[in-house]
Amino acid sequence: MATTDQEPARQAALDLLTDSAAGNIPGVDHVSITVRDGQGPLRTLAATDDLAERCDHLQYELEEGPCYAAVTEERFVLVNDLSVSEAFPQYGPRAADLGMGSQAAMQLVHDTRTAGLNLYAHMTGAFDEGTVQLAELFASHAAALLGFATQVDQLTQALRTRTDIAAAVGIVMERYGIDRDRAFSFLARCSQGRNVKIRVLAQQIIDGSFPGTMGKDVLQEWSQLP
Repeated sequence: MATTDQEPARQAALDLLTDSAAGNIPGVDHVSITVRDGQGPLRTLAATDDLAERCDHLQYELEEGPCYAAVTEERFVLVNDLSVSEAFPQYGPRAADLGMGSQAAMQLVHDTRTAGLNLYAHMTGAFDEGTVQLAELFASHAAALLGFATQVDQLTQALRTRTDIAAAVGIVMERYGIDRDRAFSFLARCSQGRNVKIRVLAQQIIDGSFPGTMGKDVLQEWSQLP
């Protein structure tokens, strides 16, 4: 859903972006994109649902909140308990009344426009360091997506790649009783030795099709690690 009259292809890309963010970033329940042209009013370009839009417009009205702050001045804003937020004393309690516990907002810049990717969660303490890192990755692609609908596939692939690599590292750690750094070193060495992209290797490890994850083959490769 959206509040703009974007051309169909572009609006579809923006809607897909918000839906993809809600589906891929841990802890996130609702997502929206706010934009500001120059010093003009803030408006919502796309949102996953009415509640996200309602929270957006409440911040526009109050001129306060993570969404408003990210678009007007700050690069990144995170509040893990809106009900007691000292930074947003008007908006915080009212957002909590609407069922929001946590919120994050990241500034996006496209041409002369300033925009914000807004992430909402019902739970307090919903966002941890890992969530924030993934949201930052998402935001960097979202900035490009504001101008180019074809970036949707690249964004989705980037999210899947990061998730797959993390999962593969976890599998290697558990299987061989090693720490995260050495597990990643193992993936990197195998990727170089087999001339296979690390994202492809990660998927092979996850689905069990990579022959170097079992038996003598993997032990031989592992012995070559520094």
